[in-house]
Amino acid sequence: MAQDSTVPKLNFEYWLDKAIQWGQATTLESQKDVCLHLPQLQEFLHQIYETLKHLDSIVAIQQFPLIGQLLGRLCWNPFVIGYDESQKTLMWCLCCLYSSEPQSPVELKANSWIRNLLCHLLSSSKWESSEAETSTFISTLGYTSADYYCHLVKNMVFSLVTELRGNQFNGVQGRVSASRVNAVSLFCLPLVTLPDLTPLLETLLLHHGGASKEILSSEFLEAVNDAFLRKKISLPESAIFSLWLRHLPSLEKATLYLLDQLVSIQVTSLEEMACVIKDSLLPQAASHPAIFRIVNEIFKNALLETDGTPEVMTIIQVFTQLFLQAHQNENKEHRFPLKAYFPYHHQPLVTALLRRPFEMPTTHWSQHLKHISDMLKALVEDTNISSLADLFEIWFLVARFGEWLDIAAEQLLKAAVEPDALLWLLAFYYCPQNENQQRTETMVEAQAVYNHLMMLFSCTVLSVKDVEAGVCSIADIEHCCNQHLIIHLLTNFLLFSSGGHTIAQEFIYHITEATDTSKEVCSLLTRTAYRINRNREENQRTVKLLNELLQKLTLKV
Repeated sequence: MAQDSTVPKLNFEYWLDKAIQWGQATTLESQKDVCLHLPQLQEFLHQIYETLKHLDSIVAIQQFPLIGQLLGRLCWNPFVIGYDESQKTLMWCLCCLYSSEPQSPVELKANSWIRNLLCHLLSSSKWESSEAETSTFISTLGYTSADYYCHLVKNMVFSLVTELRGNQFNGVQGRVSASRVNAVSLFCLPLVTLPDLTPLLETLLLHHGGASKEILSSEFLEAVNDAFLRKKISLPESAIFSLWLRHLPSLEKATLYLLDQLVSIQVTSLEEMACVIKDSLLPQAASHPAIFRIVNEIFKNALLETDGTPEVMTIIQVFTQLFLQAHQNENKEHRFPLKAYFPYHHQPLVTALLRRPFEMPTTHWSQHLKHISDMLKALVEDTNISSLADLFEIWFLVARFGEWLDIAAEQLLKAAVEPDALLWLLAFYYCPQNENQQRTETMVEAQAVYNHLMMLFSCTVLSVKDVEAGVCSIADIEHCCNQHLIIHLLTNFLLFSSGGHTIAQEFIYHITEATDTSKEVCSLLTRTAYRINRNREENQRTVKLLNELLQKLTLKV
């Protein structure tokens, strides 16, 4: 292939000879020769870059076989990389030689070699190893070694950021090519946790360049995501959101990482859980419907895989509350309508569930819950939903707004309400399928327990036997959904009735031992404590009892 006229072969041979001589330079005279030729060398490197940027990497190497040797030697010369913009030009030349889709072992090896050189150009630790060779040059500039390398890295990052941002809005002719952006993302791989690199990471994550497919390397996106999850880097929210929108595996990993983190650390309060979830940035990111739907699917699968464990359900409910808060805080001009997050559900039901309890007077709660129950019952029973998948979607929608369910159980005992609608709502939650009239049976049993508890609600003196008298042996209840609903009612009775606090610890110990529901009761108590602390709606006796019960149950689970 003919040699390009803009970069004569003679020049390559000339500058390679010079690079070899400079690599062996030990005297002051030879070092002066380096400095004397630096302006000419920079111009030559610029000519190389202007030619390479129009060539495919394979063609470039075939046309200029000496280019690898030359660039390799120049990258290790501290006088060259310290001069003006030579370091930046060297880096861009290397990026042009990088193969974005290597097809052979030779190309893979060349890519590895280029990555190592690019890392060297920005890695102060490697430069420091040659401090003896560069100390004279650095001191002449008036810098200490540490200052020099710090400024060098910052200047390089600033130069790259300026070029990427400057070209982002230009015409096609001026735009940085996708292959070079890909190459820059690759050489960042070992350096993502370097604080000075943060502006470049942000610029890359927000850079799209009009390409139809992803231009950043998947390895780079994974590395940034891992560093963020491990708290090794701090990036603006917009950059993290862009990362998750453009790379689904990173979003999935972040969501699963949050679930694992919350389950493994065993948070003792929902305040603590809320802090961990909010710190993950996932509720804020979920303001984008695409992210919300993916996170929603992951949560749904986690719930199915764990058979509806209370810990996972509570995580989903707290996440939903934080998502609604983040959505409310969004600028109205950029806020998506809530329908975008639940497009396939009965919208009046969605609207009712989305109303947060503190947005209305407590005296309106019972009526609002009856409205939810009536709509849900019509949707489930009157339309004869036959698909289990459709039924599960409706149940999951209701379950993720679990605060309304907990309030329904409380309102049954604390407010003057018509109990049927609220009992049906709880029966649906604990028994969504009505196979063999199971939900109907659950309603009958719950109604009987409820009537008994209401007769005792105002009694100031109670015994365990008084409460048990109206409840058949909980451990012998045939259907577990009945058991869960009755335990929910009993726990609330102990917390809010006049005499329940006197037997609460004994009775809670009794039912959790008999039914192995310590985690379930602990989860219910934790949610109740969170709501009470947030709304400050209960007396100190109830708060004190809640804390005592939680302390004992936390040790037990």
